[in-house]
Amino acid sequence: MGLGTWSEQSECLWELASGEGMPRRQFLALLVAGGAAAVLAACGGRGSSSTPITGSPASTVDPAALFKDPTPFIQLGDSLESRLELMPGLITPNDLFFVRNNSASVDLSVDGWSLIVEGDAVEQRLDLSYDDILRLPSRSVTAYLECAGNHRVMFDRLQGRAADGTQWGRGAIGNGIWIGVSLADVLTLAGLADDAVSVLLVGLDKDSPEGGFQRVLPLEKALDTDTILAYEMNGEPLPRDHGFPLRAIVPGWVGSSQIKWLGRIVVSADPQWTRNNTTSYVLIGDDYSPEGEALGQVVTEQNIKSALALPWPARLEAGPHTLRGYAHSPRGQIYRVQYSDDGGASWHDSRVLTPQSQYSWAQFEFAWSASAGEHTIMTRATDIAGNTQPDRVPFNQKGYLFNQPLPHPIRVSA
Repeated sequence: MGLGTWSEQSECLWELASGEGMPRRQFLALLVAGGAAAVLAACGGRGSSSTPITGSPASTVDPAALFKDPTPFIQLGDSLESRLELMPGLITPNDLFFVRNNSASVDLSVDGWSLIVEGDAVEQRLDLSYDDILRLPSRSVTAYLECAGNHRVMFDRLQGRAADGTQWGRGAIGNGIWIGVSLADVLTLAGLADDAVSVLLVGLDKDSPEGGFQRVLPLEKALDTDTILAYEMNGEPLPRDHGFPLRAIVPGWVGSSQIKWLGRIVVSADPQWTRNNTTSYVLIGDDYSPEGEALGQVVTEQNIKSALALPWPARLEAGPHTLRGYAHSPRGQIYRVQYSDDGGASWHDSRVLTPQSQYSWAQFEFAWSASAGEHTIMTRATDIAGNTQPDRVPFNQKGYLFNQPLPHPIRVSA
């Protein structure tokens, strides 16, 4: 069944269902037929991505931690999860773009701010002002940005094993148009040594562990022409919650690589190891062998995913509907998105919409005739390189890179 063996998680589901007056026989039948998603749908929406399935209330955002209005979001501590059903199209507006913080957002001014480039693998230390950055050749990149923990709660809901970290549903992702300068141009200014191998990006969010959130890029990725240091987001200066005055955009890689409030770059002739590539942002579990100084496999590239742009669970009226959603892959454009409304016994093609520029996500849609009752729809994406969402994802302790097809619960009223 969807939850695997009977567990404490199943007991929580039963407590929720019985509290709604559901007979045990119906509960067991729903659990077998559609897993946790079917039970949650029949319970009328409790246990959605804004409410953990134990029934405890969602946390609210500390008003001092963020600058944007949290109202349109699912609030998770000091982070904001986007609601896919509110997305107006291909590009995510700034005021609907998710926020993932490791501390409170930082309010910086360009006066007195600078970007320092240093390390044992550059010829000279640079101290670049905001105006210096603006004078460099600009580059525009359209790319989705996604937290490594997007879909994390699904390890709990679908496999019955809760992972550590913020219990993101499907909305720790957004798609933007980023303008900035090539990181390669900045490194070239500093004079890269022949033995350079590692580029450490450090943010100015001093309340973060290590005195500023930081991630390491291998030199090859740092020199990719589409790895940029962005100062604009969707035609506006970077919002404060999204890293003003400068942030990294590393297309196709997890959000933790895309440092906000960037203040320092350290280039080294040796691999650099920090908390965020040894114990955090690492796949830790029986299926993942440790690499280097890390406790498991370091998380770098994102993976292929798809999701319906509907509330979780959704409620619809009986009759014909056009259902829409989003799909993305770091390995290339989305070639195909299929859907199943019978538990995966059969799959049908949706229509993948164009355009899909650069590293953008794709929109898809399909017609569905809704009959009264409880339903579950799954979607499964395939990219042009042949990568497809797997039937099951091995568990990892921190809950990263969950991308098996999601059974989306839908209650249809007559």
